[in-house]
Amino acid sequence: MNPATKDDLRIRLLIVDDEQTIRKLCATIGEALGFICMEAESGESALALLEEQPAHMILTDMVMPHMSGLEFLEKVKKLLPRTEVAVMTGHGSIETAVQAMKLGAYDYITKPFSPLEELRLFLRRMAEKVRLVEENEFLRQRMDSETAVHGIVGSSAKIQEVLRMVARLKDTRTPVLIYGESGTGKELVARAIHFRGAFASRPFVAVDCGSLVPTLIESELFGYEKGAFTGALRSKQGLFQSADGGTVFLDEVGELPLELQAKLLRVLQEKEVRPVGSNQRIKVDVRVIAATNRDLEAAYKTGSFRKDLFFRLNVVAMHVPALRERRSDIPMLVHWFLERYAPGSGMQVSSAAMKSLMQYEWPGNVRELENCIERAVALGNGRIIDLGDLPPSIAAGTEASASAAGISPLLESELGFESSLSEVRPGAPPTTDLEDIERATIQRVFEQVKGDKALAGRMLGISRATLYRKLKRYNITVSSAESSQTLQ
Repeated sequence: MNPATKDDLRIRLLIVDDEQTIRKLCATIGEALGFICMEAESGESALALLEEQPAHMILTDMVMPHMSGLEFLEKVKKLLPRTEVAVMTGHGSIETAVQAMKLGAYDYITKPFSPLEELRLFLRRMAEKVRLVEENEFLRQRMDSETAVHGIVGSSAKIQEVLRMVARLKDTRTPVLIYGESGTGKELVARAIHFRGAFASRPFVAVDCGSLVPTLIESELFGYEKGAFTGALRSKQGLFQSADGGTVFLDEVGELPLELQAKLLRVLQEKEVRPVGSNQRIKVDVRVIAATNRDLEAAYKTGSFRKDLFFRLNVVAMHVPALRERRSDIPMLVHWFLERYAPGSGMQVSSAAMKSLMQYEWPGNVRELENCIERAVALGNGRIIDLGDLPPSIAAGTEASASAAGISPLLESELGFESSLSEVRPGAPPTTDLEDIERATIQRVFEQVKGDKALAGRMLGISRATLYRKLKRYNITVSSAESSQTLQ
């Protein structure tokens, strides 16, 4: 990464004050936090600078010659409405500072700064808000530009492989068997195959085999003639006939009774159905996509599923990964559901809440995550979803789940959880693998500490033994004036 690109990813702070000592003091603290600091001695020069180089954050004095801090604030909010502006004021000008907040200022801090730690913490809190806003906007842009195919959201390697399979199968009539845990989105994949392809204008009929009453499954699938059984007052077309020319999606196909499995096999082989109570066979042209959360290969070996039907359905097998297998997609999914349940609200998720969402095991997969976000939107009372808005089982299980998930402290900073905010990444390329994140994080830290292993270990929050294992695993290279060697 070249220096210009790296600078684009860091928070830019503009300090506006007619006193050079104040500017230099604020710049020193800002640079220690990792910000790119710019200085201007007046509102006019600051506005000229902003037209060439927009800033994420501005710290401005209230009393300056020619243009007051309030005038400057109003002009900035018109020019750069998303830029956060904080004001510096003397102890006797609190009323003016409150007026500035009514005009859209982030907050105010009084001069002189005593102690200096107060200014440092103030800037870090301000940067946290900037990072949160930029991160949410970045995720929304990724959703719009990358992946949102019939509700299949994500940029991880595993979900991209699913989408590649969808693209290859969409124009064929080949049977597909979709495997995956409950709640992973197997029906969404089936719908994507159907509606993205050449047969999108034809019917798509979904059948939940696990919820059908056993005695009525045959009549539901294949139809019946008038008088075929008590209550059959008129003939009814079955679901296979309804889907003629299109797709039948058999969800939880492993729950079909053995007798019905034999009849389904005949339909697939002969492409015709016989309604209950009829001697006539009716031709149907349907594509069958089946889904299951069971191991059907093991089921046919134990005799609970027909072997011949298994091979008929399993022409192409697809696996939809569990949510815990693609944790890097969780932020994008969260914002997808926020847009669904709170459209246009600008609602965001705090770092603490996102950390819990990333570390939870999600036994109910994407469906459980959707329910969680819908609940948080319904119960939340502000624009920020925080830990208290999440179900207790998710909010309380952060530490244990992090250990089970294998998320190391050094990954937390890249996933947006660390309090140190040296960088925001609104334009960073999407990361699809946690190992890639880990490798890049270690590499960057080593560049910053110029190869000092002890210091790097402390910054990353991992033991020396763990650090050495990861250095060897990733073959980390440090290039600097002090160190130009491969660390193994």
